[in-house]
Amino acid sequence: MNKTILKMHNVTKYIFDSYGHALRGTTVKILENVEFDVKESEVHVLIGENGAGKSTLMKIIGGIIPLDGGSMSLDGKEISFSGPRESLHHGIGFIHQELNLCLNLDVAENIFLGRESGNKIFINKSEMYDLSRDMLLKLGFDIDPHTLVRDLSTAQQQIIEIVKVLSYNCRIIIMDEPTASLTKSEIDKLFTIIKDLRKRGISIIYISHRFEELKEIGDRITILRDGRYIGTVDIKDFDYDEIINMMVGRKLGAMFQSKHIPTQQTILEVKDLLISSHTEPISINVKRGEVVGMSGLVGAGRTELAKSIFGSRPYYGGTITYDNEDIGHLHPSTLISKGLVYLSEDRKLEGLVLDMSIASNITLASLKRMFPFTRIKRSKEHEVAKKSVEQLNIVSNSLDQLCNTLSGGNQQKVVLAKWLLTAPKLLILDEPTRGIDVNAKSEIYKIIDTLASQGVGILMISSELPEIIGMSDRIYVMRGGSISAELTDKKDFVQEKILSYTLS
Repeated sequence: MNKTILKMHNVTKYIFDSYGHALRGTTVKILENVEFDVKESEVHVLIGENGAGKSTLMKIIGGIIPLDGGSMSLDGKEISFSGPRESLHHGIGFIHQELNLCLNLDVAENIFLGRESGNKIFINKSEMYDLSRDMLLKLGFDIDPHTLVRDLSTAQQQIIEIVKVLSYNCRIIIMDEPTASLTKSEIDKLFTIIKDLRKRGISIIYISHRFEELKEIGDRITILRDGRYIGTVDIKDFDYDEIINMMVGRKLGAMFQSKHIPTQQTILEVKDLLISSHTEPISINVKRGEVVGMSGLVGAGRTELAKSIFGSRPYYGGTITYDNEDIGHLHPSTLISKGLVYLSEDRKLEGLVLDMSIASNITLASLKRMFPFTRIKRSKEHEVAKKSVEQLNIVSNSLDQLCNTLSGGNQQKVVLAKWLLTAPKLLILDEPTRGIDVNAKSEIYKIIDTLASQGVGILMISSELPEIIGMSDRIYVMRGGSISAELTDKKDFVQEKILSYTLS
């Protein structure tokens, strides 16, 4: 039996301010009497719904926020960290779900930020680049360390985050949704790395909502619900239905429920569109009341296509017709007013204003329509936002709560609420359930089905094949910036066939 190196007992955390300290006078607990431990050379998976307290617990371990009750011990000695640097000094590294890189610096500069090679006067850049290249190649990634991080794909940026933490030689590594933006081959490489780390005596705390991953690499699973410890299960005793029941407190119904019936009226027609100067022309269409899935690997051009349709990215030829109007020359703000909206895959960078309240974010895209001749009336704004919060079951303490304090799933619901308030006719969803738990996914699927039933056309980009198969009426597959297949018969909606068009 491997020895326990990290142990948390009766951990309690109250709602906290932007500095991580408990708000004065609050009695609302984010975590209450939570138990958690990590053994040497194990992968301990932490799961729970969004808002269950997973990230808060990890922030305590990572020294980002202090605990308000209970204790934490490392190697049998009680300890608390004054900041992330102290946690890192004790051998605990944190790979966050949301990227934490300097986009204006190159790969090597990001990996060695704050600990550059050289002396007090000069930085030895050649050594930094050589070390970075060696670490990347050792892990199986051929990325030029001179490349600016802003020029990398989301998946490649995630890899840089992983290499940066691994370069500290940590004993415990926290991985929060590390595969959310990775392709299948990149996930396989990551799992190989994790298994190699275990052999070297390193422990991994792994947060994920993808159950197939847990069974492949996990040793134990701990479940949190509503900030409370529910239990720890050995991976050999893994039972899907029981884990779901522990997570949500009830059995979950059918994940994909389709009650909508597509019409034959076309709401979007894309003809011979070139998203770059070297790709084949793209032709797709979406009908009213139809859910059209868009599958493909990261880098296949799906997001570029979506942003070209939305007017936020230039294209190199072809036409885009929406609601019988050529919209190729229109600005996103004009398209929003006409009922065409785009939910970005990056909710924190392109979907939310994190330092604004829930109410302000929900009404942000509808203010001109709500208050065309008057100043913003907070009472009306709150009234409208309250209905959206209730409709989408957004878990919060108040409408004035800042969005940067919400869980990932609730942040995603706020973005969705913002676009639903604009009364869309066409909704482009780019990875709508990325990084959210199984219950929140189920709720979003029901919303998508309801919108389609109301005649809204939906173009849904997703890297999760079960989601694409379960939700779509038709499926387009993209590869290399072009359409490689269109599947119209649901008998062809099988993972092997979709993958064959994705890869070949």
